[in-house]
Amino acid sequence: MRWNYTPADPGAIERIRDSAGVDRILAELLWRAGCTTGDAAARFLDPALAALGDPFAIPNLERAVKRIADAIAHGESVVVLGDYDVDGVSSTALLVSLLRRLGLQPRFVVPRRSEDGYGLSQSAIDRALEEGKPDLFIALDCGTNSCAEIAYLTSNGTDVIVIDHHKCRAETPAGAILINPHVSAGDESQAACDFCTVGLVFKLAHGLLKHLRATEVPAAFEIRLRDSLDFVALGTVADLVPLRGENRILARHGLRLLQDSPRPGLRALMDVSGIRPGQEIWPVDVSYRLGPRINASGRLADAAVAVELLLSDSSSFASEVAGQLDAFNRERQEIERLITQEAERHVEEHFADSPGIVLYADTWHPGVVGIVAGRVSRKYNRPCVVLGDEGGRAKGSGRGVSGINLVDVLADCREHLESWGGHPMAVGIALDKDNLEAFREGFAEAVRRHSANGIAEANLEIATWLRPDEIDDSLMHHLDTMHPFGQGNPAPVFGIRNVVLRQRPEVFKEQHFRFSLPDGRGRRISGVAWKMADRPVPAGTPVDLAVEAKWNFYNDRKLLQLELHDWRPARS
Repeated sequence: MRWNYTPADPGAIERIRDSAGVDRILAELLWRAGCTTGDAAARFLDPALAALGDPFAIPNLERAVKRIADAIAHGESVVVLGDYDVDGVSSTALLVSLLRRLGLQPRFVVPRRSEDGYGLSQSAIDRALEEGKPDLFIALDCGTNSCAEIAYLTSNGTDVIVIDHHKCRAETPAGAILINPHVSAGDESQAACDFCTVGLVFKLAHGLLKHLRATEVPAAFEIRLRDSLDFVALGTVADLVPLRGENRILARHGLRLLQDSPRPGLRALMDVSGIRPGQEIWPVDVSYRLGPRINASGRLADAAVAVELLLSDSSSFASEVAGQLDAFNRERQEIERLITQEAERHVEEHFADSPGIVLYADTWHPGVVGIVAGRVSRKYNRPCVVLGDEGGRAKGSGRGVSGINLVDVLADCREHLESWGGHPMAVGIALDKDNLEAFREGFAEAVRRHSANGIAEANLEIATWLRPDEIDDSLMHHLDTMHPFGQGNPAPVFGIRNVVLRQRPEVFKEQHFRFSLPDGRGRRISGVAWKMADRPVPAGTPVDLAVEAKWNFYNDRKLLQLELHDWRPARS
């Protein structure tokens, strides 16, 4: 792994220090976050809800608001269909809860992965229409590429609104009101391209309440929109969209709200996830505790139960469902562990030299292969697609590496695919199993073309260099002000030079190790290295460390802990 460090501009650091009143370390972190002035630094450290932009600047949002306002005024029937991941689930919960408070009784449907496949499929629509044709159909986190399905709905007299953030592969659906900044013309939509669907639903809700208050609808004055920011934080963090601009504002306030959420469903979900009442909630808690349990329902069962959980006012129901999601998650973890072992063995035996990896087995569950693809791509630093059998087809997910756009790669070999879509770093695909070998060859060739100069070595960006005695509670306080960390605002990785461990690291669970770092002032700083037991830091030898500094919550205590990313022999 290559360590990169770009020296900071001393003049800029000094200006930020003086105007924002911060120390050298925080000033450098702010500079790397794009804050070049004291005012920008102050706005970054205190992201205010008042800084949120005009929702009506998003193309088509005002049209959607007026259509929903008409539905409220006339008591129309509404169906909401949301995708089965955290973004789709939280988007559905937010919109359904809002419409209920505004007097509507919307039905909601979540596609069942095994029966309906991804997104706005015909079978999912058929289930949505079992109780009758609605006046208005709202698709969330899907629908941008569902031209035929939307034509079917509109031909039967149903109005359609699509709120989505996936890129369009070809034409956009005719006859629907489409809110998707990625396919809207004009520069005014570019700032909104960072939103995932729940962020766009929040903007829609903001616009709807503004419109209803302007027209003196009493129920609109009783709703405090900020109370829905816990849903927004869930989807925004879990969907790995950039935590900058308005996303940073929404996530920062939403995570604080989540910490003391009064919703029985969220409280029960946090309980089974090991998050204690009042404990500070960080993005990592969403990514590795709450999000996986919500996702597990969609991967192995029916994500509608996760929506019901978020909407429920019943503590007993919430406790029961949260327990089900926790059980699904444990099952999902075991399935992923076994598939990962098999996938890595396939790579070593058959695809060690392939620039792009496509793996398939009949026994692999298509609902969990995305995480496996991510692990394989990180381990071998190559784009990877992992597929399982679903209804006689090969179906699964792909994960990319820095510098290669998976959407562009798939476009080059789309003739082998039945369906595909996603983001530059994460895609979903389905194909006839007879086309597997042709797709495998086409994928590898497309990756080769898109990495003409070779796939870059995995990089580790060093935010700044620290002395061990600078790693203390004061540093952690500064880091707390930089939260939330995530895409677009990564947690800083610190470099520490010429460290000598006095004791050998302690291996645990055969995969990880703990270590202790002397700080030069008589203290010892504890550290952990995940899945690095095969490469422990040597004791008694000068080394450079690349670490994150984190809080570790254990037995009602909050302890500073280093998390090791990499180490190397010390360099003078």
